[in-house]
Amino acid sequence: MRNARADAFENTPRDVIATGNDYPPHYVLATHSHRRGQLLYASTGVLTTITSEGSWVVPPRRALWIPAGIAHEVHMGGPVATRSVYVTPDAALAAGLPGRCQVIAVSPLLHELLQEAVDLPAEYDLDGRDGRVMTLLLEEIRRMPTLPLSAPLPHEKRLASLCRELLDRPSQEVKIDDMARHAGMSRRHFTRTFRDETGMSFTAWRQQACLLAALTRLGNGEPITQVAVELGYGSPSAFTAAFRRVLGAAPSRYLATPTA
Repeated sequence: MRNARADAFENTPRDVIATGNDYPPHYVLATHSHRRGQLLYASTGVLTTITSEGSWVVPPRRALWIPAGIAHEVHMGGPVATRSVYVTPDAALAAGLPGRCQVIAVSPLLHELLQEAVDLPAEYDLDGRDGRVMTLLLEEIRRMPTLPLSAPLPHEKRLASLCRELLDRPSQEVKIDDMARHAGMSRRHFTRTFRDETGMSFTAWRQQACLLAALTRLGNGEPITQVAVELGYGSPSAFTAAFRRVLGAAPSRYLATPTA
């Protein structure tokens, strides 16, 4: 099903349903949730999903698993084409799908299964080819490795507010002392609380926020030099080194569309 509203088929008598949608640049899906788990696949473009737990960036040919009932908002970095798979909680549990939001890799096989699934009828034949496509689709989702493309949000209200602001305007130049002062905490209390709340040091979290923002901007075609400078890196080479260290490849290679 293409360009269909998710709530139009929540009660469809199938455990797995797939849809495809196209969105214009900078389109925002306001906070919502589904009774089914959702695999949100960025076929083209880069999107960002935000929940109370954190922020996840999904580059082209990657996907985000969102368990049932999780309230989330979705921001399109540019023009985005998505493929979504909606899975009932019981089927997700039986398939061994995760209980938390995770960005996953998408294999060539999973990509083709997603492309095929969106063209199946809503009430496809469970015992025929279409049913086998959906069964294999769930198995392939389960097999995919997770990717480090998230920045967790603290629950402490002052820290959560500051982190949301930093996600909106990330920079390597934001200092721990400034964050602590704005939070009304001593440096020691801030660093300890931040690590307890997020599982990361503030320095590591700040870098993660910058790299996630860079993925969106580079995916929209902005020059790497401009992105590096505006995010507070000393040079494009310093930015590229940080990107490669965290994500395992240089930006151009990471954002390249897989061919096989």
